[in-house]
Amino acid sequence: MLGAYENFPKNIHKTAHFTTPTSTKRLQQTLIQTLKETNTKTFNLESIATPSITQCQVIFEFGIAETNDFNYLDEDEANRVIKNIQKKPFQLTDFFCAIRYYKTQNEKKTPLKFDYYMIRFIFNKNSLETQIFHEKGPRYISPEDITNFIINRINQTFSKKVLLKPS
Repeated sequence: MLGAYENFPKNIHKTAHFTTPTSTKRLQQTLIQTLKETNTKTFNLESIATPSITQCQVIFEFGIAETNDFNYLDEDEANRVIKNIQKKPFQLTDFFCAIRYYKTQNEKKTPLKFDYYMIRFIFNKNSLETQIFHEKGPRYISPEDITNFIINRINQTFSKKVLLKPS
């Protein structure tokens, strides 16, 4: 089933809740576009988390679940998912996230160990829940930092914040 990973872990490392005035369909389409656009872009670790490593670059790779596999979220896959959302929004959407780290020094990039996360977005009327599981890696970016990073990127696509922490 597109969007759902049958073996999503039961032990969640971080859960966060958000309220939203936007429709589930629009929020899901924005989420897919945001993650697709984030794929393979380079970020400074300082812009995402409190760095434990200086001069570190970060590259995200997101894949969307389909039953027991994950499909890399490129242009074609994003279009396929958005067409499915148009027909009927998902109740939940699971993603695999590989985070690649590179230490840069004198224009030389040295790869470091990667982090592997699974992220679940659960959609309800006027709310969103995120669940993050850290599979393996050094955890240079915490589950909370990943949540904040994705939520901030989604909010930047709208003229005003659409994902808010409940008070």
